[in-house]
Amino acid sequence: MLLGDARHGKLASNIVGFGRTLRRAGVRTDSARIALAIEAAQLVGFERKADFSAALESVLISREQDRLVFRELFDAFFRDPEVAHKLLSQMLPSAEGKAEPSKKRPRVREALSPQQGYGQAKPAQPDKEVEFDAAMTASDAQRLRHADFNALGASEYQLVEKLARDIALPLPELPGRRTRPGVRGARIHWHRALRRSAQMDGELLTLPRLTPRPQPLPLLILVDVSGSMERYARLLLAFLHAATRRCKRRDVFAFGTGLTDVTSAFRLADTDDMLHQASAQIHDFAGGTRLGQSLNELRQQHARRLIGRRTVVLVISDGLDTGEPEQLDEALRWLKRHTRSLLWLNPLLRFDGYSPLARGAAVLSRHADGMLAIHNLSKLESLAEALRTLLRR
Repeated sequence: MLLGDARHGKLASNIVGFGRTLRRAGVRTDSARIALAIEAAQLVGFERKADFSAALESVLISREQDRLVFRELFDAFFRDPEVAHKLLSQMLPSAEGKAEPSKKRPRVREALSPQQGYGQAKPAQPDKEVEFDAAMTASDAQRLRHADFNALGASEYQLVEKLARDIALPLPELPGRRTRPGVRGARIHWHRALRRSAQMDGELLTLPRLTPRPQPLPLLILVDVSGSMERYARLLLAFLHAATRRCKRRDVFAFGTGLTDVTSAFRLADTDDMLHQASAQIHDFAGGTRLGQSLNELRQQHARRLIGRRTVVLVISDGLDTGEPEQLDEALRWLKRHTRSLLWLNPLLRFDGYSPLARGAAVLSRHADGMLAIHNLSKLESLAEALRTLLRR
């Protein structure tokens, strides 16, 4: 065996452990990628730590929002800065990185912390190999898919929040004004037709067409951050940040006793960074709910965010408004006149036989084009199809 052979030395097991740590932090990494990482380490070598890190990043990371997590985990996991001058046996993983624990991202802190079994405490064993993968049986996973967010424990809540970030939300698209070449269409693509005619000595067998280019609908997201929505707000913000990442136009506001624009936070690539900046911007978290007053602030200060009558509005709230119903009714009438659809995502639909009897909920239900449940993972998974069905109506 050659000295430093990654197939037999400790580096291979360290890369495997590093891959498990990435997976625990929410990065999509499988055994095939880890095998490629070991092969990349052999090809690149260890003369420069930056090259070694770039080689692992190129095969282990496939999403832009995971790059910052990878780089911070790499510095914390391979703590020796002189990789080229140390034996491979000295490259041991460590949960103590260069950065202070308070400065690390929550996903990084959780991934580097000693692993606990699902639903039970497990003491740390420093002399033994630490297993980084979260153990969760199929029955536990099925239970979490249908568990109400408000009834989850602390560890379950963190796991569900991580799972919610991977739920896709393909938004419906409508034909736009711009066109592209296609098989069918009302307009003829004359430029392509003349070019084909010149290539075929003036003969033209088919007429190329121009079809409308599909465009995703602009989104306006209003998230209730009052006390009754406290357990839902953070998780749904994380879900919407990842699910609407490909949306070209999305404006996000948090409302409680006032309106807070968190659109700038949603432009950040990393979800943890978004949550940190949004929490710093929201000053009325876990307070009361005044949707009518918040909509009036939207009308006075951010009315230009609404693009004609194409914007789809998602109101995430339980409808327990403490303001005047008349003010809310007037504000919702204005919002309906300037948007395409108003959809109410209500976590209280988890109760059988729920009826919007509260004053604010009654007004909101009259103006909403549809009401959807979002109280567990299974409802979030079916949200895309429900939105498509409501918008088709």
